[in-house]
Amino acid sequence: MTTNRTCTRTLLLLSVPFLFALLVSSCSEKNNDVTDPEQIDEDIASCEGCHTSYTTLKAVYSPDTTSGGGGCGGDAPHIEPYDRVYLKPTGFAKFTSTTHYRLGCTACHGGVDKVSDKHVAHSGDFIARPSKQPLEKCGSCHGGTINLFTHSLHFNGWGQKSMVTQRYSGETPTSQLASAFEQLPATLKQGYDINCGKCHGSCGDCHVNRPTAGGGGLLNGHEFFTRPDMRENCVACHSSRGGHGYFGVGVGTVPDVHLNALGDGHCLNCHSGAEMHGDGMMVDQRYKMSLLPSCLSCHPNVAGSNTYHSMHVNTLNCYACHSQDYNNCGSCHIGGDGARIPSYQGFKIGRNPLPTVKKSPISNQAYTFVTLRQSLMAPDSWKEYGVASLPNFSVRPTYKYTTPHNILRWTSRTQVAAGKPCYDSCHIIDEGGGTYRNKQLYLFNSDLEAWEVAADAGIVVDGHLPAGWGPF
Repeated sequence: MTTNRTCTRTLLLLSVPFLFALLVSSCSEKNNDVTDPEQIDEDIASCEGCHTSYTTLKAVYSPDTTSGGGGCGGDAPHIEPYDRVYLKPTGFAKFTSTTHYRLGCTACHGGVDKVSDKHVAHSGDFIARPSKQPLEKCGSCHGGTINLFTHSLHFNGWGQKSMVTQRYSGETPTSQLASAFEQLPATLKQGYDINCGKCHGSCGDCHVNRPTAGGGGLLNGHEFFTRPDMRENCVACHSSRGGHGYFGVGVGTVPDVHLNALGDGHCLNCHSGAEMHGDGMMVDQRYKMSLLPSCLSCHPNVAGSNTYHSMHVNTLNCYACHSQDYNNCGSCHIGGDGARIPSYQGFKIGRNPLPTVKKSPISNQAYTFVTLRQSLMAPDSWKEYGVASLPNFSVRPTYKYTTPHNILRWTSRTQVAAGKPCYDSCHIIDEGGGTYRNKQLYLFNSDLEAWEVAADAGIVVDGHLPAGWGPF
């Protein structure tokens, strides 16, 4: 076995300079024989030497002592600690030709190089994930991007923090959000960090590592990726509300038309790097971000292209007609029993909860009706973290504005049977005997749990539908 492993490693490293091959070769009988879990053999006693030796890493690793956290994306996949830090040959060989490699390990990670004691190597100013301190560790070379990114939603999670803060403290101006969040009970902030913070990360979570929600650790031997991997990086965090719909995971759904229509279907075809890094402005809601993509970029003549659009382009968001059913869930015990309303495929149209933000790009008037997704929050969601009931829970709806990434041209609402009017699959139609076809598409008070009624009073359609549709 040792001989085969040695040969395999030698073949993989032929393209790497001879000195590097000597440093990282870890498959000799001597290097495979690690007897002291605190010590590393002298001939590989360096950052490179240890982290390119899989056998050594397995011998000296420290087992995980904490959970990766749950949250709305579920538990993170488990990846062994030694696998998360292994500089596997293929990716590491690419890394050795980069500027980041030439800086040296300790330039970014701190610690002490060329020592045989693992604890000494990881002592002092050592940091496992340097880009968690982006200004100090990345800013000297990537200053322009970092100055923007440190204010961004991706790095700070302002949208989630805003929801938690306002449901606890009440209405909070964006300018005061950071300080208001810090004033929350310590146990509540701890719960946020464990369950929500894992999906808001650093430069490395997109460009070097898997994000924590995807299991963490190096994605490919410390190789840097200019373009994050769609499945390993983007969808690791944007799973149940993004990738789930985009890849057609849900029962009865098919992949979003853009997955195949846009070449490789990568998220960055629509969501630019500039959007991901931020515009330097702090916003408390993702739809307020100035660099969001627009459907009009690819569909500029949509307003008059057919009767549907002419009638509804200024009053309905695109998803009201072109989305399939999408993933919903509700009433979650964070850190406890999970969602008491399990995830389900559903579809709801309601009144626009973001009228100052979500507007028709044609007329710039607020959409009247939009797609809504049931969110997980309930008054007692944080009871496992010392908050029995959120004091201001109803300050925000439990059904949120949503942009499902599961678009099709023809859906159950845009297709009608031969001879039927164009509205046959979407307007509520009285069929007699107390039966109203298509009523299930809309959010009514009767759809809500008792504790949701006050929060969603401004978005249910009761009393706001055309009179001819029925006594609603």
